[in-house]
Amino acid sequence: MTDIVTPETASVHAGGRERSFLGLPTTFSKPVRVFAWLSFVFEVFIIGTGGAVRLTGSGLGCSEWPLCTPESLVPTPEQGIHGIIEFGNRTITGVVGILALVVLLFTLHIVGGRRSVVKTLWFALGGIATGVAAYAAASLAGVPAFPFFSAGLLLVAIIGAVQSIRSIPGRKDLPVLAWIVLVGVIVQAFVGGITVLTELNPFIVGFHYVASLLLACVTAAYLVRMYAPAGARELVVPKWFAIVTHVTGLALAVTILFGVLTTGSGPHSGDQNVARDGFDASVLAHVHSWPGYILTGLLVVLLIAAWALRLPVRHWALVLVIAVGVQVLVGVWQAREGLPPLLVGIHMVLAALAAAAYTAMVLKLKRPVAADTPA
Repeated sequence: MTDIVTPETASVHAGGRERSFLGLPTTFSKPVRVFAWLSFVFEVFIIGTGGAVRLTGSGLGCSEWPLCTPESLVPTPEQGIHGIIEFGNRTITGVVGILALVVLLFTLHIVGGRRSVVKTLWFALGGIATGVAAYAAASLAGVPAFPFFSAGLLLVAIIGAVQSIRSIPGRKDLPVLAWIVLVGVIVQAFVGGITVLTELNPFIVGFHYVASLLLACVTAAYLVRMYAPAGARELVVPKWFAIVTHVTGLALAVTILFGVLTTGSGPHSGDQNVARDGFDASVLAHVHSWPGYILTGLLVVLLIAAWALRLPVRHWALVLVIAVGVQVLVGVWQAREGLPPLLVGIHMVLAALAAAAYTAMVLKLKRPVAADTPA
């Protein structure tokens, strides 16, 4: 694919002065695409590492947050493999955050130029300063300080995102998506700390997973829109097909939700002393399968219709059917085998991949009005 030069960056290319600012690219060139793909891959990967924390009973491998123990940032020999697994997942969170920040800065420079990047960096410094001030105030008050640091950083990040998006004169879809990912990572770090402090409350753990899955979908959406030009868009499928696709998304969301509740009542709590959410796991497993059957039926309808009508989204419909089909097979397999940890972990990751594939398919329902071929 050739580099994409948007109208917003035409002046940048003409003048050439923006090109050297912090070494940031001025088109959606290979470095941008590589980091965007890495961001997606690691958003999925961290779901796998988070699942490993839970499925190996390492949820409290680090008893504190953000430190691993009251005296140490990293796990101590006494914590064994559980401390290493939990700390490894925390380390991946840092990688995810760095990738999200890089993609955001690339995007802002391409779409909005140097001024957008400078404003964002100032907000970043302001967020850190606010967080440090909140941390100091909480420490003096004798309460857990790090949640206040995270809350201060998050507040400034949200304000910075709103200001940044409002000030960009050109396309806003990619900056919005990039900001959502970065803010989402900060939220996830905060929720991760609350998860430890509440000793793995199953509802908070479930929310933690759902948030990770949604971030995987947002990074997938960024990838799709990155390869498409900006502008008004029009449907490339019949209206009824688009409606059925959105109904399918609802069925997918309900299936995942009941899957989270089922896991929250099952044997894999993250630690042997953690209380479950109080639901009957065997009953929820059956309830979880009902929307799954509806989802499968809807996907078959979409696949047959997409190929019969030769719609532009037919290949994505096939990808989605394969992803959900494998997910169903793994789900049945794990249920019959008594929920072995490895299969449960694969099931969790496949759910994220299925949701990301669905996101891509929805975005492919439309194309830019001026385009001659589907986006």
